[in-house]
Amino acid sequence: MDVRGAVAVVTGASSGIGAATALRLHEAGARLVLHGRDGDRLDALAERTGGITVRADFAEPGAVEAAAEEIAARAGRVDVLVNNAGMGYAGPVSGIAAADVRRLLSVNLAAPVELTRALLPALLDRPRSVVVFVTSIAGRAGVAGESVYSATKAGVDVFAESLRLELAGTGVRVGVVVPGVVDTEFFARRGRPYQRRSPRPVPADKVAAAVLAAITAERAEQYVPRWLRLPIAVRGTVPAVYRALSARFGGSAEFPESFRHWKR
Repeated sequence: MDVRGAVAVVTGASSGIGAATALRLHEAGARLVLHGRDGDRLDALAERTGGITVRADFAEPGAVEAAAEEIAARAGRVDVLVNNAGMGYAGPVSGIAAADVRRLLSVNLAAPVELTRALLPALLDRPRSVVVFVTSIAGRAGVAGESVYSATKAGVDVFAESLRLELAGTGVRVGVVVPGVVDTEFFARRGRPYQRRSPRPVPADKVAAAVLAAITAERAEQYVPRWLRLPIAVRGTVPAVYRALSARFGGSAEFPESFRHWKR
């Protein structure tokens, strides 16, 4: 898909992967609709890119529906939807508050489902359009201490795959980008900074490049970095081996990294 002149909606655009994706799309010639919670950052990005800003907290009741209505009214059409907005939580399930569970489910899972549903008629109205979901390796491998977060990302994964099947034969393509550890403010915001030696965080722009490729080349699935495919392939073909190795590493973020060294 050629994004020059296309109207692209990017959620969670005020920082991290969303901001980097917005810049990539702007450089490629897209017209941007920027969603986020931080009004000052959104305004700064809009000034740089000429984009439209839609400020909303997707954890609030009715926020997604209101944002979709604002997007439709102000943008006129939608050619690309990047569902990137999300939040994290680190800690045992027994320690997470019920309100935090609801917030994770609302922002990470319900919001992309609801926004996609609301904007789908506009996407179907275009001769060619793309929906991209930014998920997480945690949603495919599972990570100890991030059970609720992992579950929300796994839900987005299945929704994206089901939507791809549902929209077969239409002009709407569906892509999924699966990042590992990314160098953003995500970890500080979740309440626990990233302190492991491996895997090393990748730059947000590297994930943004994968999102752009998912749009322009209409790729169904991409891992960032690419070697993350290996542990997921092992999980699918020899699950007993995968679980044994995972237990050895305590289900930590270092577990997928072990496959990269094993591959060498």
